[in-house]
Amino acid sequence: MGQFLSVAIESKVATVTINHPPVNALSQEVLKELEAMFDELETTKDVKVIVLTGVGPVFIAGADIKEFSQIQSEEDGKKAAGFGQRIFTKIERLKKPVIAAINGVCLGGGMELAMACHIRIASDHAKLGQPEINLGIIPGFGGTQRLSRLVGTGKALEWILTGDSIPPLDAKALGLVNHVVPEAEVLRQAQGLAKKIAMKPAVGIAQTLKAVYQGLDQLSLEEGLKVELEGFGACCKSPDMKEGVKAFVEKRQPQFTDL
Repeated sequence: MGQFLSVAIESKVATVTINHPPVNALSQEVLKELEAMFDELETTKDVKVIVLTGVGPVFIAGADIKEFSQIQSEEDGKKAAGFGQRIFTKIERLKKPVIAAINGVCLGGGMELAMACHIRIASDHAKLGQPEINLGIIPGFGGTQRLSRLVGTGKALEWILTGDSIPPLDAKALGLVNHVVPEAEVLRQAQGLAKKIAMKPAVGIAQTLKAVYQGLDQLSLEEGLKVELEGFGACCKSPDMKEGVKAFVEKRQPQFTDL
């Protein structure tokens, strides 16, 4: 619990809610609080999955524009962007899945934060986009890199260069979001998915995230397969692997211990 964030934990799912009126802008203080919150949740044993959402009809409208006016030089800009990049990369590399419940407006830095999450569920009325070009800048918290990796170079360039809003169904069709649901259902659907994942073994969850994201960083499929191999081996030495196989043979639900 902090000035801008609240957290509720149920069934090994932590729901983190951003509350920074009026539009949940990502000020430096909000970013610091986000980093501290995720650091804490990563080591909380009773939490296996994290859901991130915003208060009201807004997920996150972007970075704090008032702070932009304080940027007076190239170095100031690089420092501000680097701060956000570092925190978002930390979230992406978390050992626990993070699901963005995009309940409304999700622009600029908000879209970049959502893309740093592992799974995204959006409202059918969500307003998505990277409109930074209209301010004379480009996305600086990882948007140019993550958007192109998610939807492909051509579409990412179109959306970034025009600053146009991205219709939720188009976002789903291209893989930018996993699901589009009615506005009133966003948080419930995200929490439901989170609880389903939380029933799986912690070692398998962590090794899946590691294999996928570290694999994407490799220069070749062969190098990526080596990362997967290490993860598979790590799972095989876990008691939960033996329990999972035994439960399958005995035709029952496994009782994972997360050891």
